[in-house]
Amino acid sequence: MIATVLIIAFSLVLFVYWFRYSCLLLLRRSSEQPAAAANRFSFVRVQQDLPGAMELDPLRRSLDRDYRLLTYLLDHAAGLELEKLEYRLLVIDYRLMQMWYRLTRWAAPGQARLALGEMADVLNVLVGRIGEQAGRTAV
Repeated sequence: MIATVLIIAFSLVLFVYWFRYSCLLLLRRSSEQPAAAANRFSFVRVQQDLPGAMELDPLRRSLDRDYRLLTYLLDHAAGLELEKLEYRLLVIDYRLMQMWYRLTRWAAPGQARLALGEMADVLNVLVGRIGEQAGRTAV
């Protein structure tokens, strides 16, 4: 019984580690190339305003608007398909960072800022991928 619980716990820890590492690797790899259409979304402003912002909730709302727009575009635009695993990992990461923001916004504002920053990075990667995909389908 104890061995089973330890194996499950260890496997869960390894899965969480793999997930975070994969998401951070995707974000780091894609952050080297800025998205061309990024200036049309508010996540760029959020990334600029985040270090000095006193109120974080308006920034989160603007990120959520961008997220809804991007996911709608990806779900309904013909020919704009991202790699399924990469897209799903980034969407799950965005959702987890939303929850982490809600948990930490009052108790640990520094962690809430980091969560908003990662949410903005995820949106930047998604916009970049959409731009690449749109460029390929237009050719």
